[in-house]
Amino acid sequence: MEPIQMPITDEIDLHTFRPAEVADLLDDYLGECVRLGIGQVRIIHGKGSGKQRRRVQAILDRHPLVARWDSAPAEAGGWGATIARLKLE
Repeated sequence: MEPIQMPITDEIDLHTFRPAEVADLLDDYLGECVRLGIGQVRIIHGKGSGKQRRRVQAILDRHPLVARWDSAPAEAGGWGATIARLKLE
C-alpha cells in the first residue's frame, strides 16, 4: 500500500486511521514535528469509550520525543484530545 502523504501541523486527527496504525503513525508524526520545530501538538483521538485515548497516552508515556502530555482543556477538545509537549533538542 502507498504511504499516505499529509501536511504536518501542530494537530493530528486520528479518526480516519485504524487503531492498528496509531503507534507507527504517531511515531512518524512526532518525529516530523520535532524535525520541523513544532514543540507542542494536539492529538485528537475522540471521546468514545476511552480506549483510543488510553492507547495514545500509553504511547506518549514511553515515547522518547515526548517531554510531557496532558488531556486537552475543554476549549481544545477536553478528554477527546491530548496535548503533548515535545523535546526539541
